[in-house]
Amino acid sequence: MKPLYLLLVFVPVGLISKYLGGPPLLTFGAAALGVVPLAKMTGDATENLASHTGPRMGGFLNATFGNAAELIITIFAIRAGLLELVKASITGSIIGNLLLVVGLSVLFGGLKNGQQRFDRVSAGVNSTMLILAIIALGVPSLFGHAIEMVNHNAVEYLSLGVAVAMIVVYGLGLVYSFTAADLPEHSSDHGQSSWSMRKALGVLSVATAFIAWSSEVLVGAVEPVLESLRWTEFFLGVVVIPIVGNVAEHLTAVQVAVKNKMDMSMEISIGSSLQVALFVAPVLTFISLLMGNPLTLVFNQFELIALAAASLITALVALDGESNWMEGAQLLVVYVILALAFFFLPAY
Repeated sequence: MKPLYLLLVFVPVGLISKYLGGPPLLTFGAAALGVVPLAKMTGDATENLASHTGPRMGGFLNATFGNAAELIITIFAIRAGLLELVKASITGSIIGNLLLVVGLSVLFGGLKNGQQRFDRVSAGVNSTMLILAIIALGVPSLFGHAIEMVNHNAVEYLSLGVAVAMIVVYGLGLVYSFTAADLPEHSSDHGQSSWSMRKALGVLSVATAFIAWSSEVLVGAVEPVLESLRWTEFFLGVVVIPIVGNVAEHLTAVQVAVKNKMDMSMEISIGSSLQVALFVAPVLTFISLLMGNPLTLVFNQFELIALAAASLITALVALDGESNWMEGAQLLVVYVILALAFFFLPAY
């Protein structure tokens, strides 16, 4: 049994604590730890599905279901009206993938293999898409305050319009990645599937269902936990929830980097950030509208600074198609600085 699967014991602990009225901190902690192996199960199921679909489709499935746990958590947070927590988790997922995951991958990959190389064409396309994503998230935030002074509803319409544009760009990016002859076709790191298609789909369905259940428990304990620990929604959303929801995907990116497969590692981490920015965030905007708690794409200046800093330094590291352990350490230092800033930032 894989070590992460041992954490499955926390799934019933969180559920029992919730329904028997246990301490909120125990409920939150157990539910959060329980999501980790469930996310790993979805990752394993997706990897086995990928062996049946081909490398590029497999990469898309990995990125999509790699964000499933966090997407489910944020949907329950929207239902609970924790909109600032949702926006903070979007920010945290993007900067976590760009700084923490890429940083760890480049650091450990560089320490094991020396200077590593990856495809510059893919890196250039992803870097351009990163800057585009930050522009798309920044425009409603920068223009929204001025627009709201005249017409509050116009901010929602602007967010919806930008969301549509982001989804269109994301779709075009997928079409390009599947059809462009100049992009490399990465082979799977896991070889032939040991699972049948039916088993993979079954595990994926069961794991997703339990992630939804545990996510509801986790979100229900957020407010008393914030009060007892004196944390803010910003810190919880930017640091804790993205790590909980994406830890399995993080480990995969680092492992393949150590195996000197930096193309795949960068595709997992940067691809996941792009999917959060250009697909998950816009989709949450529409879901929130259907749930009666409209979520606008208006982020505060601290989140915008963090997003811009993470995108800029990651693009600089990726553009030359080469990496070394020192660049990984630099990315990690930026992540630690931002995490400390959000920890000490009072409720805004």
